[in-house]
Amino acid sequence: MLYLSGIIITFFLSLLLISKKNKSLADKILAAWLICTGFHLTVFYVHTSGNYVHFPYLLGMEIGMPLLQGPFLFLYTLAVTQSRRLTARSLLHFLPFVVVLGLLVPFFSLPLTDKIYVYQHDGAGYENLVEGVLITLSISGVVYIILSYLVLRRHSKRIEQEFSNTERINLNWLRYLIYGTAVIWIVILAGLHDLYIFGTVVLYMFFLGFFGIRQVGVFSNKSLMSPVNDTLPAPEAGIAPPAEQPVLIAEKILPPLSAKTGEEKTEKIKYQHSSLNETEGLKLYERLQLLMSRQQLFKSPELTLGDLAQELQLHPNVLSQVINTYAGKSFYDYINDLRIEEFKTIVGQPDNKQYTFLALAFECGFNSKTAFNRNFKKATGLSPTQYINQLNTAVDSDSVTGQ
Repeated sequence: MLYLSGIIITFFLSLLLISKKNKSLADKILAAWLICTGFHLTVFYVHTSGNYVHFPYLLGMEIGMPLLQGPFLFLYTLAVTQSRRLTARSLLHFLPFVVVLGLLVPFFSLPLTDKIYVYQHDGAGYENLVEGVLITLSISGVVYIILSYLVLRRHSKRIEQEFSNTERINLNWLRYLIYGTAVIWIVILAGLHDLYIFGTVVLYMFFLGFFGIRQVGVFSNKSLMSPVNDTLPAPEAGIAPPAEQPVLIAEKILPPLSAKTGEEKTEKIKYQHSSLNETEGLKLYERLQLLMSRQQLFKSPELTLGDLAQELQLHPNVLSQVINTYAGKSFYDYINDLRIEEFKTIVGQPDNKQYTFLALAFECGFNSKTAFNRNFKKATGLSPTQYINQLNTAVDSDSVTGQ
């Protein structure tokens, strides 16, 4: 009953994705992934229930299917975290699965009675092939889980270079996919019986269904994540000045990109740190500090690197380089540290005693209690309450000493 329920929920989730309007590439990959998983569960259910003698044409189909899991996870992670399209070369990730199918052609060509005989005698005559597939899928699972995790980690760091507030950029869905797949592979590598392996898969499908339906954008038409561009914006995106204005400092440091600029050239320009010398960099950093001091743009909850770059008339990548080099922080940490310093300033003012910590945090640019507490702890090593208690203790000590 457990496996049958897993089959139903898996195909139901795939149906939700197929019927979804304006499907993204990630949606299509996830739908194909779920269909393959549902089919694999179906074949296993037929086998473990003993009904394979009635459906012998399904025998052997499940042997190579675990080799699909890693590539689907990796390609889905790429599709969600990167704006560029996947190429035909991406299909090469499924080559091991195709090779296994090719090696199984002799088995598929057997009469149905011979297929049943092979299964009833623990794969007699195909032991080496099965052993080779097990080794291959173990390596495949570990490699693709690591690759997917690295892609997600790189994406998380890229987000911190572009956004001051990441609360609306929910990466939990991808984390759960990667961690859940890792748990399944741990069960496989532990050498547990197939009943435990597929039982774990079914529980995983239940979890994905529960969390995915609640998660905005997975099985609905809303955006799963705020987009983060992999490439530089073209000058006409709002960075270049009108003709009557002076040339931007950014254009003196980085050449403007044409519409035909290739990805390789873009990446070269993006990371060409030598184009920004120390004198220019320090001047830009001083301009940044002055702007923050006077206008306190960090108080805008949705401030992005692009917004700040426009205020300074800089290319976003130049600004990011300046912050990383001279502040020694990511854009995310730089802005939130300013918010923390502003909170520390206003929380001690007598006029603000009537307000809660959270109200003051919102005033400083935070948009959630979680983000405020996390960043405050990261910056000071203390919780807001601990910090205030220490501040009050210091004030009382000064009062006693003054008396």
